[in-house]
Amino acid sequence: MKTRILILLAIILGVASSCNSTNSSAAKQDTTTNANVQVPDYKKMITAKVYIKPGKETDFITAAKVMIENSNEEEGCESYMLYQDPYEKTNFIFVEKYKNQAAVDAHFAMPYFKEFGPKIADMTSKEIEIKIFDIAAEK
Repeated sequence: MKTRILILLAIILGVASSCNSTNSSAAKQDTTTNANVQVPDYKKMITAKVYIKPGKETDFITAAKVMIENSNEEEGCESYMLYQDPYEKTNFIFVEKYKNQAAVDAHFAMPYFKEFGPKIADMTSKEIEIKIFDIAAEK
């Protein structure tokens, strides 16, 4: 009985070892194939929904103007706008358009971008909702 179990165990280990080497070869091939594929550098659109405490709308707009003016001066920024919900005056949305991911990364590295969050933290009523989209049709 012990001999049969040992033989069965040896067979299972042999099969498992064979599967692992086959899978790792396939994984190496996939990595090699994927390394040669160039990912398109799509234009980017960002939306950032901001929810402001009642009575803080004017302070928020004043702070946002600095962000908007500086961002629109960035080389990779194509558009940076702020909109206010006409029905819910405490809700705002930034709509931003960039040439590519490198431009988005440069924007996120700017000092005024890094300062903006802490500057408006006491004005917000809930977390900012940020989404980044590829603009595939324009590339």
